[in-house]
Amino acid sequence: MTPKEIFLELLKKEGRPERLLDQYEALQMALGDPVSRYLRAGQVRGSRTIDRWGVTILFPEDAPGTIPYHSEEATVLKDITRWKEEVHAPDIKSNCQEGWEEFRKIQREKAGNQRLLAGFMGTGIFEQCHFLMGFEDTLTNFYEHPKEMHELIDYILSYRLEYVRMLIKGLQPDVIFSHDDWGAKNQLFMKPEIWREFFKEPYRKFYGEIRDAGCIAIHHSDSYLVPILDDMVEIGIQCWQGILPENNIPEVVRHLDGRMIVMGGVGAEIDRSDATEEEIREYMRKMLKQNGSLEHFIPSITYGLSGTIFKHVDPIIDEEIARYNNELHFRHYNYPVTGKKYALSTDKNKSASHGEQKVSDSVRKSPLGKVADVLMKGNRNRMEKVCREALDAGYAPQEILNKGLITGMTEVGNAFSRGEVFVPEMLMSAKCMTTALDLLKPMLVADASASLGRVCIGTVQGDMHDIGKNLVKIMLEGNGFDVIDLGSDVPAETFVRTAKEEKCDIICCSALLTTTIEEMRKVVEGCKAAGIREDVTIMVGGAPVTQDFCDSIGADIYTDDATAAAKAAVQAMENRQRPA
Repeated sequence: MTPKEIFLELLKKEGRPERLLDQYEALQMALGDPVSRYLRAGQVRGSRTIDRWGVTILFPEDAPGTIPYHSEEATVLKDITRWKEEVHAPDIKSNCQEGWEEFRKIQREKAGNQRLLAGFMGTGIFEQCHFLMGFEDTLTNFYEHPKEMHELIDYILSYRLEYVRMLIKGLQPDVIFSHDDWGAKNQLFMKPEIWREFFKEPYRKFYGEIRDAGCIAIHHSDSYLVPILDDMVEIGIQCWQGILPENNIPEVVRHLDGRMIVMGGVGAEIDRSDATEEEIREYMRKMLKQNGSLEHFIPSITYGLSGTIFKHVDPIIDEEIARYNNELHFRHYNYPVTGKKYALSTDKNKSASHGEQKVSDSVRKSPLGKVADVLMKGNRNRMEKVCREALDAGYAPQEILNKGLITGMTEVGNAFSRGEVFVPEMLMSAKCMTTALDLLKPMLVADASASLGRVCIGTVQGDMHDIGKNLVKIMLEGNGFDVIDLGSDVPAETFVRTAKEEKCDIICCSALLTTTIEEMRKVVEGCKAAGIREDVTIMVGGAPVTQDFCDSIGADIYTDDATAAAKAAVQAMENRQRPA
């Protein structure tokens, strides 16, 4: 079979492909069509550009793709209620009519009879929202301004439909390969109910347009999407590219039962400059042993385009897939499940609301209980009122902070760790915390015990990603720490200088790119050189960071989520105060 024939066989519920596909070998990714060239003019590695939406775009040298940059000046949409005045979709109809015939001819020749021709569409509907207004505002606006968010999403959908119609007409592809990341490594970015309320129907229209044109619909999202698997099938997605190992691939395949191809399984943790040949081969053999004989599975790097960042990695991945294909395998039906179990969320009629976490009735009725309960529900409009009620009832500001606000924020963090609340709910609660602290800080400023400790936090140099860092900051502040946010792309010397000048107790370093984690080692070494290593606790975290890496660079603490980071910071301060 040709790669094209194997892919088409995988689309059939009872298909019988003769071997595993090798990553993207069945797809001729048609990059650089007239619309894409117009939209992404100047976006090359190492560049900083402004796209046709007005968004500032960074493309770091060692990143797999571009990322939006946000600041008070750079952010396009600062007020969602004014989106009609501030957001203007690119005029692709007027500017992208030329060059299609030549582009189609070149791409068809490259595809030949061996591969499917795939039209490529980056920056999906959700991504376009947070490109325009920032990640945190996007997520909280689902609750605070749902009407305007629906309107903006419909506007972006209309633009995407025009784009895909032009792409289908001009390229005449077999496949449309569309991007939109809906989650992080272990969780959706939002509750499944929120995704369904805001994105399911727009995407049903988008993928319906693709399917009606006779094209195959592939969706890229290197995210945890288990709770919406059935929804993805329902709206017309035929292949999910980017499936991470954390999704438990054997159980996903078993649940889907041939209704959708899954493509991925090779995580970014293996794509490192220091990854050895032996390490890569061992990783691939373990992954293929678990997943290789699954039906409707294509092993590939989880990135939304072919190729690894570090060029020595990709050939070894290909060699191991070829080795697997050259051996005799019998498809197994008792799948080797090694990941966590999960239950699909099937309550599709539940309306969007904040978290359901509550304190007991007796506690909630007390002034401090009301403070905690309002914070847990993310009700910013009531936050100042219940804090004033607690003050009027005779509670000290420090008591309101410790037994009301921090109690509530701790429960939000615990619920986040349990998968009961998601990033938007944490952000809403954080906004409540800010509102309360604006009221209480003047009263707390003279109290030396008001702060549990001082922390400086940032994403290391070379890395502009700040979502994980921001969540850790929220949880640290929610647990009573005074946090100095250094932002992203922070040099090691800035961490060290800030810790020394501001007398910080803890340094928190975050990273998303494997190419930047070595900067954390420089922070540890810098603290030693500055003579403050014994005075600060150094915490590290982020998708590519592990406990082994933490130990190897001499850092003190590694945690894998924001709640755990806050708990570890509290424990570190308690240990510091405890007599030897």
